[in-house]
Amino acid sequence: MSVSKPVPISPHACSSPSSQAAGHNTSALAQMSAFIICRNERTMLGACLDSLAGIGEIVIADSGSTDGTLDLIAEYQSRGWPLRLFHRDWSGFSAQKQFALDQCVNDWCLNLDCDERLSEDLRRAINDLTLGDSGPIAYSFPLRDWLPGYGYAPRLVHTHQATRLFRKSRARYDHTALVHERLLLDGAIAPIGAGYLLHYRNLPIARELDKANRYSTLKARQKFAAGERSSLARILLRPVWRFTKSYILQRYIVCGVPGLIYSALLGNYVFLTEAKLYRLQCGRDVPDEP
Repeated sequence: MSVSKPVPISPHACSSPSSQAAGHNTSALAQMSAFIICRNERTMLGACLDSLAGIGEIVIADSGSTDGTLDLIAEYQSRGWPLRLFHRDWSGFSAQKQFALDQCVNDWCLNLDCDERLSEDLRRAINDLTLGDSGPIAYSFPLRDWLPGYGYAPRLVHTHQATRLFRKSRARYDHTALVHERLLLDGAIAPIGAGYLLHYRNLPIARELDKANRYSTLKARQKFAAGERSSLARILLRPVWRFTKSYILQRYIVCGVPGLIYSALLGNYVFLTEAKLYRLQCGRDVPDEP
């Protein structure tokens, strides 16, 4: 496994170029570290980084980008952003995020994926937090998905809470999760009611299907290792239930055709997972997707 040393930065660097000379900053963001894992995310990473302006440091663990992502990171570093870049060969979502978390120097850490960004309201709410040893050890906030052909899902649509801000000393990633990584937290979680974590998932259908194919392989292996088994009823009913839950109960129906496509893709992912799980229990390994 290859791990490179980080690019040195000034210990007093701040996240936005306009604040480089500000010196000591007592805002909540300035006391936090953000960490991101990436590979070939040049088109997405910039907006993600921009939403983190003012944060104390940003740790990026790259697993071999060749599309100009590293050039983009170097550009932000040249403008004074507190970016620390590490290379680590890909070892799975949970292990990769745990590695990035371990590099953070601050106890309060914020995790974003490259296709996510903080809304302005959420950024302000995070910056206004009073951080300390007492009280919650983690905060969650609602996530809003981007639907191609529609935009960000409206407030009427149900959004799930994403726990992405937490104390490093009280959290770790569950390494048994091969996909959709899980945080193991030692303490209470509090919600932040203002703003959203914006998930910009503007992918072509072919890319969505490819992603579902790869992720469902990992999910099926994870379920099989945990002792789960599929069945005729599960293969028939679980995809239908996932579609119905999204389209009707979570109200993606209000988004028209884009909401229908979004919900159908979720149902397809569940179908692939159950079908691959069944193949595994029949003694047929599910190969890695290219």
